[in-house]
Amino acid sequence: MNANVLRALEFDRIVEAVADLAVTPTGHEELIQLHPLTDPAAVAFAQKATTEGTRFLADHPGFPLRAPSDLEAIIDALGVEGRALEAGRLVSLADYLESIDHSRAAVRHATTMFPILRELVERIASFKGEIADVRKKIDPSGDVADNASPALASIRDRLRRQRAKLRTTLESFLRGRDTSKYLQEQVVTDRNGRYVLVVRAEHRSAIPGIVHGSSASGASLFLEPLTTVEVNNDIVALEEQEAEEVRRILLALTDQFRGRPDDLRRTIDVATALDVIQARARFSGKLDGVEPGLSTDGTFELRGARHPLLVPGSGIGEPGSDPVPNDILLIPPTRVMLITGPNTGGKTVALKTAGLLALMAQAGLHVPAEHGSRLPVFRCVFADIGDEQSISASLSTFSAHITNVVSMDQHLDLPALVLLDEVGAGTDPVEGGALGIAVIEHFRRRGAHLVATTHYDALKSYASTTEGVTSAGFGFDPESFAPTYRLMYGSPGRSLAIEIAARLGMPRSVVAAARENLTEEQKQLADHLARVDKDLRALEQERRQLSQQRAAVAESDKKLRGREESVREREETFRRRLDTKLDDQLRDARRRIDEVIDELKNRSPRLVNTGETGAARSEARAAVDQIVGRVGGSEGPAQAGSYAANEPAGPVETGSRVVVGGLGLEGTVIDIRGNQAEIDVRGKRMRAKLKDLRAIGGTPAPATVKVNIDLQPREGSLSELNVIGQTVDEAITRLEKFLDETTVTDQHTIRIVHGHGTGQLRRAIAAFLKDHPLVASYKLAPQNQGGGGATIVELKD
Repeated sequence: MNANVLRALEFDRIVEAVADLAVTPTGHEELIQLHPLTDPAAVAFAQKATTEGTRFLADHPGFPLRAPSDLEAIIDALGVEGRALEAGRLVSLADYLESIDHSRAAVRHATTMFPILRELVERIASFKGEIADVRKKIDPSGDVADNASPALASIRDRLRRQRAKLRTTLESFLRGRDTSKYLQEQVVTDRNGRYVLVVRAEHRSAIPGIVHGSSASGASLFLEPLTTVEVNNDIVALEEQEAEEVRRILLALTDQFRGRPDDLRRTIDVATALDVIQARARFSGKLDGVEPGLSTDGTFELRGARHPLLVPGSGIGEPGSDPVPNDILLIPPTRVMLITGPNTGGKTVALKTAGLLALMAQAGLHVPAEHGSRLPVFRCVFADIGDEQSISASLSTFSAHITNVVSMDQHLDLPALVLLDEVGAGTDPVEGGALGIAVIEHFRRRGAHLVATTHYDALKSYASTTEGVTSAGFGFDPESFAPTYRLMYGSPGRSLAIEIAARLGMPRSVVAAARENLTEEQKQLADHLARVDKDLRALEQERRQLSQQRAAVAESDKKLRGREESVREREETFRRRLDTKLDDQLRDARRRIDEVIDELKNRSPRLVNTGETGAARSEARAAVDQIVGRVGGSEGPAQAGSYAANEPAGPVETGSRVVVGGLGLEGTVIDIRGNQAEIDVRGKRMRAKLKDLRAIGGTPAPATVKVNIDLQPREGSLSELNVIGQTVDEAITRLEKFLDETTVTDQHTIRIVHGHGTGQLRRAIAAFLKDHPLVASYKLAPQNQGGGGATIVELKD
């Protein structure tokens, strides 16, 4: 891509904004080099990586990368054999590599799959051993620890002893009655690495020693007493040994990293790639960008496109700007668009938006547009925008435009995007219009995508009558002639030069004279264009209203389907819980049968023989199985004998006894409305579809064993349950039954009163409600409803 084109479309400002979001020096350096790619596969991969980055950032704070500002210097130093890194730089390198390892762990432990990120982090090498060694031998402040080596520990121990000895000796001079009077100051100072006293010059010979210099005035001498010379010599020697041992330790730590150059380079490259992805993803979030589709048929479809530099949250947009989104569409066989409209109406912005978003997409960046936008991958993008006259090159405005067009034609490589601002301008309107048509037609025949702006009527007519060319005009307010910045397709677009001049304060006499200078034909054309604009605005308004109505209908339909699904889920939940309770009761019934038979056998072994007890047990279990078949709606012999008259008793009507399919509940129809029936089930009313009902006749035949399912209306309030004074098990059992009963009521909110106490009952109820399928949410009641002594439960619709 031509660098001048990138600057003309302000792609460099986008690059700077993205690079500023990098958190590592290497990532920033990589992003500064960001440029549009021309290979479709590479563009697709870059877009997928950015999308994965946005999904990762949606659930995580980001990659925990931490890099020192002098990372490049550290890497360069590692390339110099025998050079030891300073302790602070070793700590910074360890922190950096540790943050890379944490980033790998974050991707590995993510619940959502991120295939590109996962494959990337698997290339990271582990430096845990080297990092641990640095942490052990260098403390967080950047000093080598005493225990970094036995030799260093020994040297520093001897240093401490010698310094203590020296300090004691020097302090004796400060405190001594015979010596302190010769001192200029009661301090011990350092001179050329030696500890000295500050002695008055006139008392030079009072304290034997070596003079290491004097003050600027000459009144004070820096004297090392002879009694401390040997100790000072020992300290200097030990300090040299310490420095050598520290260097040896730092070199050993450095060589551990230096010995793995391939692993280190690969790991840093992965960290750089992660930083680049997260920066592109963060920029996408600032723009509210989307991943554009990549078309293979030449479709250029930007829906609701906004110029990035006008988006307030992008970090580069104007704070108070609020760009109007527009559709920029070149859908085959259309490959050329002519944008018309008033001055300051947004034509050049639309032109730049088309080019800049194409460049961003090919650089792996999301674009500020709506989902469903698609773009080709262009091999080259050309732009001729603005006034590029050059005095030094003897180029006028017109000549500069023509030079650009000639260069475009010479370097055109399809697929290509050509952007021409005010094509044919800068010369006679008639000749400029003719030349503009010829230029556009030339690029169209060569197969390029082209977007151009114009005020010329000749070009407007060309766009309206040429196949493969579309026109779009920016609208304006019919009263004030202020631009609306909204693009309308099919509109020839009025320039409104005279009207805008009047709005900007041009004297009325000048405006009136300008109108008089128009020919009759020009006036008729202006009136015709005004009527066309008015009709198009009316059609656009109707289209928007229809779109809003369709959206409202779709939203209502979505909500209705959601409610239906919720009802189905509640019915299914109720049925499952009912089946579970029935199974529990049946198991209990079978167990009780066995217990009763065994008890009879144990009490009266002579009166009841084994054959009779076995027969009784079999008959009782068979009766239980018959009840299971009848309640569950199963077919077979068990059900056939459970009713005295089980054949259908005609159609379902008011007063019919019916069985509700799926639930197996028996009741009486009390009302029918449309395809819905209201049924009385043991005093409880419920609704069901007519197709789910089966009419029955007669009364149930008596069974040896009965299993009752209590659907009677509960006592007390339907919206409140009081469990104060009950154990946890008792309270949970009552709460479970209470929630079941709400499924056939219109209750949406209930209150559970559990009191304060020790809080055990409140916590148990909260744990039970947390995963209950009928509960949407729950919270402690407000103070006027019991505060912490009660819980408010919101039920699902």
